[in-house]
Amino acid sequence: MVEVQLKPLFEMRAHTANGATDIGEVPVGYKRRVVFVTGGTFSGDRLKGKVLPGGGDFLMMRPDGGMHLDVRLVLETDEGERIYMTYVGRRHGPPEVMERYRNSEPVAYGEDYFRTIIQFETAAPRLTWLNGILGIGAGYRTAEGAVYEVFEIL
Repeated sequence: MVEVQLKPLFEMRAHTANGATDIGEVPVGYKRRVVFVTGGTFSGDRLKGKVLPGGGDFLMMRPDGGMHLDVRLVLETDEGERIYMTYVGRRHGPPEVMERYRNSEPVAYGEDYFRTIIQFETAAPRLTWLNGILGIGAGYRTAEGAVYEVFEIL
């Protein structure tokens, strides 16, 4: 098999609004829930800046307690460059851990499975390399929101 390597990209802390907006059971049979992002930061050797308010996680809550993540964010580097970041992912774990997540309580890294596949779009000339890569992330939840370690897939 081909060996896949990872290169650290940044740590992101996405602050979220207290609670979530429940949409209810949608036609595909899952419950839809939206968690709005109010801000945050990201920092790494090649990229650093803030998470702009206005993004969100458009979750689908599975009957088994797991979640399908669908996130859209705008990042702004310290130089003022904008990056559109989208990712999908999976989050699942023991029922008591998932209940803490649903109540916006902290969940430490490793208490559940929290992984994402990431794409970027930017018009910033210095960052056009982001348009050609995929990333992965592993995360956990604090009282303020989600924390991700993000890696470039080489």
